[in-house]
Amino acid sequence: MELKTAANEICNSNQMCEGENYSQNVLLRDKIIDLKTQIKEGAEGLGHGFSDFSNVFASDLLPARNGEQYTEGFLLEVFNILFSYIRKTFDRKSKVLDFHHPHQLLEGLEGFNLELSDQPEPLEQILGDCRDTLKYGVKTAHPRYFNQLSSGLDMVGLAGEWLTAAANTNMFTYEIAPVFIIMEGLLIKKMHELVGWGELEADGIFSPGGTLSNLYSVLIARYKFFPIVKLKGMASLPRIVLFTSEHSHYSFQKASAALGIGIENVIAVKCDERGKMIPSDLDEKIITQKENGHVPFYVSATAGTTVYGAFDPFVKIADICQKHGLWMHVDAAWGGGLLLSKKHRTKLSGIDRANSVTWNPHKMMGVPLQCSAVLFREKGLLQACNELSANYLFQPDKQYDVSYDTGDKTIQCGRHVDAFKLWLMWKAKGTRGFELQIDSCMENAEYLYKKLKSRNDFELVFPDEPEHTNVCFWYIPPSLKGMPRDKEWNTKLHKVAAKIKAQMMEEGTVMVSYQPLKDKPNFFRMVFSNPASKKSDIDFLLDEIERLGSDLEI
Repeated sequence: MELKTAANEICNSNQMCEGENYSQNVLLRDKIIDLKTQIKEGAEGLGHGFSDFSNVFASDLLPARNGEQYTEGFLLEVFNILFSYIRKTFDRKSKVLDFHHPHQLLEGLEGFNLELSDQPEPLEQILGDCRDTLKYGVKTAHPRYFNQLSSGLDMVGLAGEWLTAAANTNMFTYEIAPVFIIMEGLLIKKMHELVGWGELEADGIFSPGGTLSNLYSVLIARYKFFPIVKLKGMASLPRIVLFTSEHSHYSFQKASAALGIGIENVIAVKCDERGKMIPSDLDEKIITQKENGHVPFYVSATAGTTVYGAFDPFVKIADICQKHGLWMHVDAAWGGGLLLSKKHRTKLSGIDRANSVTWNPHKMMGVPLQCSAVLFREKGLLQACNELSANYLFQPDKQYDVSYDTGDKTIQCGRHVDAFKLWLMWKAKGTRGFELQIDSCMENAEYLYKKLKSRNDFELVFPDEPEHTNVCFWYIPPSLKGMPRDKEWNTKLHKVAAKIKAQMMEEGTVMVSYQPLKDKPNFFRMVFSNPASKKSDIDFLLDEIERLGSDLEI
């Protein structure tokens, strides 16, 4: 209150200075300086009246009586820890990780004990635990972290996550999450428009990750064709089968196991060398399953496969689905962000013909984990499939429009607010900002591709330019050069990526993923989704792989 009074006096004094004589101006100037000093000192001391937390406990924080000072001081200390971590995260001189084996973490490190205690520990220890948790974790926003499809740290998205945690509400009814419910609906509508369903009434839901979003698509498709399953279960159905490409995400097998369809009823469709589904093989497999007395009902195409980053031929797949009367889903968890890019959205041509789409903004759009949406072309199916009308939550006689209660659309009851951080980022960046961010990541992939082609110690897994930000390659150490490329050579090459990755982890300088695929030995898979990564980081990665691998003896 004193600071506010001082601020008001400054404003009044500034106004009075105009047109007054010299002596008055001097006096007022001195008064303003004094008042500004008071405000500065007050602001610097704000929240720092208490900084010794060695004898302060969680029970002393709000809502404890007179807990404001402790709470403010504690939260400011937490903020300082977070801000220090964020600065280090973007500092290329800092490590991506300080690696320790599981047994080391379990045994405890330099006062960082993970065992749970029966008695409360002072907040000084809690603050130390916060520091150590970040210290021994992985800096996934580091410019040289290329390990997963989701990376980076957006400051506005982080603010959205903090506000979401402070609100600490649930997404099942409008009455306890009115603003968040409206925001989610607007985001679903916007994503509908980008898919190409703008003329339709939006339907969809944010779910806990792409695996659950894909499960929703199978669940809703099954209900669309066999609504009796909701009441009678799988025993009332014929043997139903679904189709995905052999390069699709494993979540479709998980979904089929969880929904009682069975993993054996997930039919893998062949892909070409680039990783795209072969439409003719899909058509043949559908016909074969029908001839065997099985009932096809669902096809999933992929927009951006996990390893190769391939985009399936959606138009041809849609034609086949239409021909056989099947549900078409597009798993665009990884590639959906390209819909925001005028330059690259043509890679998703035909996605508008899908019945459902999975899209993970926590990947290419850089929204903090987790943020995934599943979109449906036909409104009402989500509600009809999952509705159970629990009368302690979904009373029909509420004073507002109960169609905004989303809880009966989901298989969950409690549901985290994942929409707000995306909404906030969209407001801050605009669609254009996302487009620039995505295009920049695509340019990084193109740069890496050209660098690899120019170096004789690296080989691309396939020669084509990348469709997405995935770039797959081998490092060929000097010890393997000149050897005949036979089975023994492949066996030796298979060990190279794993050994280099292990050294990367120990040194903590950079992180990149690797894996085999079919008969191909282990190769590195680079992906770009972090706006902080620059071309210099790509150069560093290649030089680091060469440094770590040049003396390898396999």
